[in-house]
Amino acid sequence: MPAQLTDGVPLIDHHCHGVVAHDLDRAGFEAHLGEGPRGTFESPIGLAVRRWCAPVLDLPAHARPDEYLTRRADLGWREAATRLLRAAGVSQWFIDTGFGSSTADFEEVAEGEIHEIVRLEQVAERTVTELGASTTPEEIESALRDRIRNAVGLKTIAAYRCGLDFPIAPAAPPALPRARWTDPAALGWLVDLGARLGAEFGLPLQFHTGLGDRDLNLRQANPLLLNDFLHHTADTGLTVTLLHCWPYHRHAGYLAHVFDHVRLDTGLAIPLTGNRSHAVLAETLELAPFRSLLYSSDGYALPELHYLGAILWRRALARLIDEWIADDAITPADAETLIRNLAHDNAIRTYPRARRQSRDCAQQGHSLSSDRG
Repeated sequence: MPAQLTDGVPLIDHHCHGVVAHDLDRAGFEAHLGEGPRGTFESPIGLAVRRWCAPVLDLPAHARPDEYLTRRADLGWREAATRLLRAAGVSQWFIDTGFGSSTADFEEVAEGEIHEIVRLEQVAERTVTELGASTTPEEIESALRDRIRNAVGLKTIAAYRCGLDFPIAPAAPPALPRARWTDPAALGWLVDLGARLGAEFGLPLQFHTGLGDRDLNLRQANPLLLNDFLHHTADTGLTVTLLHCWPYHRHAGYLAHVFDHVRLDTGLAIPLTGNRSHAVLAETLELAPFRSLLYSSDGYALPELHYLGAILWRRALARLIDEWIADDAITPADAETLIRNLAHDNAIRTYPRARRQSRDCAQQGHSLSSDRG
């Protein structure tokens, strides 16, 4: 029963990115199979592509890499992306538009509703670029308020810029950065601004935590470093979502355990760990309340990552539920409720604006994606 339920349940992917809108050679494709500069098919995620993505492109499971890439090239990037994204079974996609992608690009190939997550650093840096060195904090706040008008959430990549042990700074620093924001004081102010606006408008604030590319200092991306910030925001009405988390997924589960306003996901750790993804999910759920875990693929560049995030997450959850039922740790009825919550209901509760947009769209008789397309 668990496999049947997880296979059929629609997902809300609360954090992902767009896809590359052109064909890729082998080097270009493999470059996205991992967080390092040179990904490879010789990896857990490479095996997963060959096992699970190949049949979607009409190839046998475990097709050789060259066979896979030849078939992908014959279909073209658009057809391959359309097949993979629509096979993921996702009803709503929340797109981080701060990573070289737009919702319009994604709408061309995906089904389901498309919503935007606004990245704080992108808005701040663009505003300073447009207005010049004399840009004021009030102008950045105004620009951010304008950008979030139709968004469903906010995101910060402070983990990349200065680490998560940034100072809590309600007051703006004397001088704002003129280019790439890496100053801890400036980022502390910007994150605090995002937290205030998130609480005001009911927009969760997403934090990159855990794994990332080599621009990231992994030690500074430990979500435990957010402890003071979480105390600071605990009673403000803000919801904080911790993205990716691996290898700190147990740490993130603890934070969700002790802070009611914390949510988390396992993101790209699921496709990257391939056949071991069930262990990551099981460890995440050792302590995290069931209400706190959301689904995310963190898919980017390759639609294979969006698809693998979905299928491997479904398989991991089914395997975990099977074990719990066999051990008489959960009833089938409770398992069904848990699956629905993790797949989509937790996201619906976490992102109230997305729920309202979906309801408004349904009343108009069409989806958000068709309305924009």
